[in-house]
Amino acid sequence: MSNKNDFKNSLKEMSETDLKSRIEEDELRIKKLKFAHAVSPLENPMSIRGVRKDLARLKTELRAKQSGSKS
Repeated sequence: MSNKNDFKNSLKEMSETDLKSRIEEDELRIKKLKFAHAVSPLENPMSIRGVRKDLARLKTELRAKQSGSKS
């Protein structure tokens, strides 16, 4: 559980440009994982879910920063 909390805390410290670049990296990583899983089963297919959840957290934090800076 501490890893997830560490990840959430580190998101709050990231700038918008850092968040955007991390989002692009994770989207690419999901595509690669899905392709690899289609070709041959992954050893841990739950890793796709984890990356998807991290991506959602990144997008949520980016959205919060963008709406907070516009107010």
